Amino acid sequence: MPNELSYWEKESFFKFDAIVIGSGIVGLNAAIHLKKNCPSLKIAVLEAGFLPTGASTKNAGFACFGSISELIEQENSAGIDGLALLIEKRWKGLLKLRALLGDKAIDYQCLGGFEMFKKDDNLLANTCVSKIEHFNLLTSDIVGKDAFALNTKKIDSFGFAQIETLIENQYEAQIDSGKMMFALLQYAQQLGICIYNNCRVLKLNEEATGLSLPTKNGIFFCEKVMVTTNAFIKDLLPDIKINPGRGQVLITKPISGLKVKGTFHYDKGYYYFRNINGRLLLGGGRNIDFNAETTSEFGTTEPVQHALEDLLGTVILPGQNFVIDQQWSGIMAFGKKLEPFIAEIKPNVFCATRCNGMGIAIGSQTGEDVANLLLSSW
Repeated sequence: MPNELSYWEKESFFKFDAIVIGSGIVGLNAAIHLKKNCPSLKIAVLEAGFLPTGASTKNAGFACFGSISELIEQENSAGIDGLALLIEKRWKGLLKLRALLGDKAIDYQCLGGFEMFKKDDNLLANTCVSKIEHFNLLTSDIVGKDAFALNTKKIDSFGFAQIETLIENQYEAQIDSGKMMFALLQYAQQLGICIYNNCRVLKLNEEATGLSLPTKNGIFFCEKVMVTTNAFIKDLLPDIKINPGRGQVLITKPISGLKVKGTFHYDKGYYYFRNINGRLLLGGGRNIDFNAETTSEFGTTEPVQHALEDLLGTVILPGQNFVIDQQWSGIMAFGKKLEPFIAEIKPNVFCATRCNGMGIAIGSQTGEDVANLLLSSW
């Protein structure tokens, strides 16, 4: 980038009322909500990567609010009232996303979600089955009646091996994460929000009239800033307590006669898979080595990829030929508390992070919440 920025460039392209750092689902929703509530504001989104960096375009595309085994652990942590609030946030977040973009734009398909258990998982399976009525009561006023049901009869229709118990969630759906983010970017741009890619913010500097944000492309100025970089937030706000978590994913080439349809959870949600365009997408395995996967470094590892391929060959697609087409990873942000962390860290600096692997479900609501916090400070 040449040093000789013109007067016009400095005045028109680098000065804003509010800047959002991070163009993932949270950041774009924050910018959109801010602009829709205050159309006169000049707003920019600064993104470190060529595409949104993190998990927004690298996840599995689950429109879910939690499998029963996950909800059991979350209830132990948050309590029954806390869990009900979390489920409500997740569900309302999904409804907001669908209302904003439309089901067609994000390829929303409600094919049902399924949690599966091997024979060796009988203790966990029996515990989860015994909790079906409990969680149906908890979620009935939020998502609808009878969300969960034992549906072991479907195991054979999916072609699974070694699976003895299957719990279905009739309200769980899938989306196309790429289409969702493409639609969000278009929506933001149509509102007049400026989006700069390959524009990593190096520091947050307090100035007499606001904030300056140095980048390799020049110095941006704004009155207020929202940091929505999730797992990478410590690069700018090092005191925030979150842990990055890498999620590794693979996808097969198209499989003739693929029987799998829906979204599937296994091993307390540490493995997850779905169908997409005649392919099988499978992710997870973080629990094989939590220390190694507690990282903000992208990449795949042999132990995790081997575990994913073994699960494919022995349980999900037994006796079927498949070819791995692509492998990738995304970086999530986790914390001891299950709800997102949304706060004004210091004057005019706001943040939203800690989606705990539920970015699709809570990203829209989290973006709206941090935007409202900023608006209340003006």
